[in-house]
Amino acid sequence: MSRRKIKDDSPKVKVTRERVQKALQIFTYVLPYKWYMVAGLFFLIMGSLLFLAIMKLPGEILNIAGGKAEWGLSLNKIFTILIGLLLLQSIFSYFRVQVFAIISEKSIASLRKDLYSKLITLPIVFLEERRVGELTSRITSDVGKIQQVVSVTLAEFIRQLILLIGGIGIIMFTMSKLALVMLATFPPAVLVAVYMGRRLRKLMRARQDQLAQTNIVVEETMQSIQTVKAYTNEGFEVRRYLSHLDEVVRASLKAANIRGFFASFIIFVMLGTLFLIMWRAAVLVQRGEMVEGNLIDFIAYAGIIGGAIASIGNFYAEIVSAIGSTERVFDILQEEPEIDLASVDQHPTSEERLSGHILYQGVHFSYPTRPDVPVLKGIDLEVQPGKKVALVGASGAGKSTIVQLLLRYYQPLEGSILVDGKNIETFDLSNYRKNLAIVPQEVILFGGSIRENIRYGKPDATDEEIEVAAKKANALEFIRSFPEGFETTVGERGIKLSGGQRQRIAIARAILNDPVILLLDEATSALDAESEKAVQEALNTLMEGRTSIIIAHRLATIRDVDCIYVIEDGCIVESGTHTELSDKTNGAYSTLAKLQFDLTE
Repeated sequence: MSRRKIKDDSPKVKVTRERVQKALQIFTYVLPYKWYMVAGLFFLIMGSLLFLAIMKLPGEILNIAGGKAEWGLSLNKIFTILIGLLLLQSIFSYFRVQVFAIISEKSIASLRKDLYSKLITLPIVFLEERRVGELTSRITSDVGKIQQVVSVTLAEFIRQLILLIGGIGIIMFTMSKLALVMLATFPPAVLVAVYMGRRLRKLMRARQDQLAQTNIVVEETMQSIQTVKAYTNEGFEVRRYLSHLDEVVRASLKAANIRGFFASFIIFVMLGTLFLIMWRAAVLVQRGEMVEGNLIDFIAYAGIIGGAIASIGNFYAEIVSAIGSTERVFDILQEEPEIDLASVDQHPTSEERLSGHILYQGVHFSYPTRPDVPVLKGIDLEVQPGKKVALVGASGAGKSTIVQLLLRYYQPLEGSILVDGKNIETFDLSNYRKNLAIVPQEVILFGGSIRENIRYGKPDATDEEIEVAAKKANALEFIRSFPEGFETTVGERGIKLSGGQRQRIAIARAILNDPVILLLDEATSALDAESEKAVQEALNTLMEGRTSIIIAHRLATIRDVDCIYVIEDGCIVESGTHTELSDKTNGAYSTLAKLQFDLTE
């Protein structure tokens, strides 16, 4: 049972010059919209300055009402100015939001496209070294954080800086006697509040991690409920769940303590500091050193400054987190792809139809993740055009690796693989792979319709071609038995179809692709007898006239192939026809055959 720890997807990021420079690469996606950015910054700055100006008016209204007007304006004129400024500020705010939305949506859409295009064109080696969840997180969570910064956080960070500097400037120049009192008391209190807020968020994140652990226990137990009950481990699972639940309670109570202290701090220190400043301002009003309206102005601007300090701290944390996300995204974007989609689209190469002559010469190979474990040790084999060969041997002998090297998922460490007399590394990869098709043991279909899954072998295929391919694959009968026929949804990974039905859909897809070289990786080993017969008939149709390499455990399915290669520990130990190998007393193939069927038949 898994006891894996949930990783925090928002790790602390140490801000360095190199990381900032790397993060600034995101603006290469913003650059095409630079005039939108200029317009957005204009609306942002003007809107912020207007907001500061508007907050000066309530105090002047109070001064006019008390007969101490400083600007010589009437209430009606002040109210008219207020309405005009509010309208103008609303217009600026509207266009600011719209412009930054255009910038973020279009630039991030380009980033997502480039990132997905890069991921899908990276070699198998890169993809196998990383979990699917990790790669998915890059294109969802990390890009989401970047978009949040581009669309909202960056603009709000600049806006709060303007409000902070503007608010302090206004207080310093218009209410200098209170400015020093405020700067000595209010900012430190706000900074402490920001620190405590971060501490609280960290604790709540730890609680969520522990809660996720309890969810994992539930998920694993329910998925393996038959095993749990078979071994009467209900009590063990309950105890396992409770151990994580206790951690949730412990983290929650610790967070509650901080939350209670935080609430007390806000009430006593923050409000106490605010009232201390107000008391000092009231004393100045009593002495006649300040008019009542300026007291209102001070309270308003003190609140703006306090809010700006708190917001800047939060927005800064988001920007720092996004720096880490940007770094991870651009690490992927800088990887070397095996196919350059842009180049293929701009300069498509003509499709090269091969004849299908395959030759392995002294091929040695170890997987990049296990370089110290040799998988193939000098493989030499040949397949003539249009012929069928089979690879047999125990699991782990290297059969699937031979096929994967032919697909150019990996490169041999030594030796070479030739197709039609040319090293396969010299072919254009896209055109080369169009000559190959594979039918695996476990077929995973896409979640669309049967028609869409078959058409995947030839995206521009007509409905008539799809129907012909389905007929050749012995799939037409069961497809027509469904009420929706070819439009039947197969479900996630093809779960709504049986194993034999999925195999025949995969065969129909391969037939539509019309490959020169066909690769069958134990395509019938997981099927019942009835399904195996239908699938085998479809495979026989598919293999007609094609160079075929068959990986098989059931030797009965390969009796009629042109040559059988027996693989043991990464080496070819025998080769020949079924009859030739069966006649070898105590031979490797003969030993395997005796275990599966009577050779005297």
